[in-house]
Amino acid sequence: MSRDARWQTLLALLAERRRLDVEEVAADLGVSAATIRRDFDRLAEQQMLVRTRGGAVVHGVSYELPLRYKTARRATEKQRVAKAVADLVTPGEAVGLTGGTTTTEVARALAVRGDLASGAPALTVVTNALNIASELAVRPQFKIVVTGGVARAQSYELVGPLADGVLGQITLDVAVLGVVALDVVHGAAAHDEAEAAVDRLLCERAERVVVAADSSKLGRRAFARICATETVDTLVTDTAATPETVRRFEEAGVRVVTA
Repeated sequence: MSRDARWQTLLALLAERRRLDVEEVAADLGVSAATIRRDFDRLAEQQMLVRTRGGAVVHGVSYELPLRYKTARRATEKQRVAKAVADLVTPGEAVGLTGGTTTTEVARALAVRGDLASGAPALTVVTNALNIASELAVRPQFKIVVTGGVARAQSYELVGPLADGVLGQITLDVAVLGVVALDVVHGAAAHDEAEAAVDRLLCERAERVVVAADSSKLGRRAFARICATETVDTLVTDTAATPETVRRFEEAGVRVVTA
């Protein structure tokens, strides 16, 4: 396993378990304890974790993995969800895309759709995510609109009041939200309040709102609310979502698509 792959795995495990032990992780990954100690030391230098005696814990009270380390987590489920979301988009529409790993996969799914290979434009995509804009900018059939704002290193998203000026002047057919949590009672949420504020504006400018979230995000709460559940028209998730969870969202008026 390469160092980058090992670091990605360590950070994913840390996000799930909140605390890691050197000896246990070394056994899990099939490497020496000395290697894991060095990895923890380097990650601690980058403020990605906090070293403890014999292990590591998450950095800070609210822990958020940078986007580059999230990509491989539940990748298959995210790709299935993304294709199903992309299939909901009609040629010629104006689509808002928030940042995140799942919405990045949505952008990629839209990019390879045969019926969106040409048009004037085939789609108008409005996004505050620099990585999504960069990937789609090479598609001449797509009109790409990027909001203003200050870039967050964790998610590549532009946030802050500069985004308001752009979003206040446009209308969208559909807003596709990537979320860290979606709960029937508490709605859709993000870790960061500035990201949530921009996502909320995208929702307000859209005719319909689609949440793209794998099943691990459902029934969870996070710090910054994006919108209430009744704002969401469609939830696209994976087939691991329990029947009870699906039923609760449907009873709340949300159309649920499983992929």
